[in-house]
Amino acid sequence: MQTTYNAIDKFALWLGGGLMLLGTVILGLVEVVMGPPYGAAPLTNDAGEVIATPFVDPNLRTGLFVLGLVVLLVWGLYRLAAPMETAEEKQVADMTAD
Repeated sequence: MQTTYNAIDKFALWLGGGLMLLGTVILGLVEVVMGPPYGAAPLTNDAGEVIATPFVDPNLRTGLFVLGLVVLLVWGLYRLAAPMETAEEKQVADMTAD
């Protein structure tokens, strides 16, 4: 099993994880700091007029999270399709001790 990641692996992991964190944690904190309402639907009064809406659109937050999942899914498919490096393919340099 390969335990080291190349540049593509690191980029995909950072991008996918970053998008998921942005959509949940960071924008969630922004929503809490900006104050109520916290729900996904706008608040209305008895007449049906919108009196308050969330600061960050819930569709944006959901889209960022799903995009992060898609990036990680594509990365996983790439890892399945990429050939594994065998022991014979690894280049080992002989070093002498001083």
